[in-house]
Amino acid sequence: MSYSFGKNFKVTLFGQSHSEDLGIVIDGISAGYKINKDLIRKNLERRRPGKNNFSTARKEDDDFKILSGEVDGITCGAPLCALIENKDQRSRDYDNLKDRPRPSHADYPAFVKFKGFNDIRGGGQFSGRMTAPIVIAGSIAEDLLLKRGIKIYSRIKSLGDESDIDINLNEIAEEKLYALKNEDFPVFEDSARERMQEEILRAKEEGDSLGGIVETFILNMPVGIGEPFFDSLESVISHAVFSVPGIRGIEFGSGFEAAKMRGSFHNDEYYYENGQVKTRTNNHGGIIGGLSSGMPVIFRTAVKPTSSIGKIQSTISLRDKKNVDLEIVGRHDPSIVPRALVAIEMITAIAILDLVMEGER
Repeated sequence: MSYSFGKNFKVTLFGQSHSEDLGIVIDGISAGYKINKDLIRKNLERRRPGKNNFSTARKEDDDFKILSGEVDGITCGAPLCALIENKDQRSRDYDNLKDRPRPSHADYPAFVKFKGFNDIRGGGQFSGRMTAPIVIAGSIAEDLLLKRGIKIYSRIKSLGDESDIDINLNEIAEEKLYALKNEDFPVFEDSARERMQEEILRAKEEGDSLGGIVETFILNMPVGIGEPFFDSLESVISHAVFSVPGIRGIEFGSGFEAAKMRGSFHNDEYYYENGQVKTRTNNHGGIIGGLSSGMPVIFRTAVKPTSSIGKIQSTISLRDKKNVDLEIVGRHDPSIVPRALVAIEMITAIAILDLVMEGER
C-alpha cells in the first residue's frame, strides 16, 4: 500500500477522516527555507469545511502543527512532518454503513480489499478530509514555485447546468486570475456565481448534490519540463489530480473538442514576441510531446456530485446478503466542487514542483 507521491518533492499521507490526527511527511525541502505559514493558513482556510451553506456543517479549525524538519520556522534538511488534529467527528453517524455500503463510495471495494477491517467513519482514508494535509504540502510547493515565478490559479468553470463565462485560452489576463485566490467561490462573472450558488441550495433542499468542472491555469512554466511517454507533464499532473477524491475526468487545452477540429484549425502556429517564442492559439494547453511549451498550461477537471445525499437509495446488506434501502445521515457537502478546487491547485503544485526539481538536477 502506498500513500506517497513524488520523487524529488515527495509527500506521504497518514491518518483517516475520523482518526485522532492526520498529516503529511515531506521529503526534499532543502535546509534554509523559511516556511510560509501564512500561505498555508490562507489555503487551509480556502478549503476549510463548515464556512457556509455550500459546504458540510462539520466544523474543523484545521490548525496545523509542524512536528519535525524545522527549527524556528526554517527547514533544517530533515523530513518535514505536519499534523492536523480532528476535532469535530461524529462517528456514530456511520455505524450502519459497515454492513450497508454507500452508493458511489469506496465502502464495498475497501471492505473486500481490507477484509472487513476498513475504517468506514467519514470514508476513512478515502475521504476528502485527507486533502487537508495535502494543502499543507501544496502550499509549501506553491511558495517554492512562486520563488521560481511559476503561478497556479483555478476557477469553477461550471457547476451543474450553470457555467462561468468562456475565455480565450491564449489571452489570459493574470490580474483576473489573481483575484480568484481571494474568493471562496472563484468565478470570473458575478452573475454566474449567484446562479451556481442558487443551484447548490436547490439541490441541498431536495436532499441531492451537484458536480462541476474546475479549470486550472499554470503560468510562466519553463520550456521543456516533463518527459516523453510515461512521465509526460500531463501524465504526472493527471496522476496527481486523480488522487483527489471525487475526480472523474481531466482534459488539457482544447481537450475532447480537438476530436472535432481539423488539423489546420487545431495546430498552434509559432511566432516571436519581444524575442520570446509563443503560439497564436493554445489548443495544446501548454504541453506538446509531454513537455511544457512555455505557453500557459491549462486543464479542466470533472468533479462528481457528492456521493452522500439525503435521498433514500438502494444498496445491499453484506451480512444478510440481500438488497436493502439506505438512508444516509451525517453532514455532507451539497457540492464538493469549491473545496475540491483548492485541493486540485495544491496537488498540482506538488506535481509541478517535483518535475521542476527534476529538471534542475
